[in-house]
Amino acid sequence: MAKDQFSFDVVSQVELHEVKNAYDQANREIQTRFDFKNTGTSLALDEDLVEVRSSTENRLKAAIDVLKEKMVRREIPLKALSEGPVLPAAKGTYRQAVHINQGISDEKAREIVKFVKGTGVKVQTQIQGDQLRVSGKKDDLQAVIKSLKDHDFDIPLQFTNYRP
Repeated sequence: MAKDQFSFDVVSQVELHEVKNAYDQANREIQTRFDFKNTGTSLALDEDLVEVRSSTENRLKAAIDVLKEKMVRREIPLKALSEGPVLPAAKGTYRQAVHINQGISDEKAREIVKFVKGTGVKVQTQIQGDQLRVSGKKDDLQAVIKSLKDHDFDIPLQFTNYRP
């Protein structure tokens, strides 16, 4: 890289230990709240997936609201969550999966690259697995970061490894 070239990475990451903390808090609240008594409402966490179960769709939605509230308190962006459909489960109950998205998908990475090229700023973009590397002049990179922050890509974006 030339002397005046800088680069940074665009990533979409969630602190999984904070997700676990939010899950634990939501689970504790659901176990103790009166409106959840005898509804069979439960949460199950598996890596980056939370499965919510309940006897009624209303309690299921309320439990997901509790989970989201705890996620926000732990500074986990709600854009990192994608809710699956409400599905009927055994014995007349309902379940719904909430997936915690990590990384930038190929499709989303191409969308971001196209957006960056559309800004007219002279930078190079490179897709590297589940993240993007952007390189160029310092002022140009700052303009790209501002543009990316101002645009909504439906996923949380962070900017890391800023280096000359």
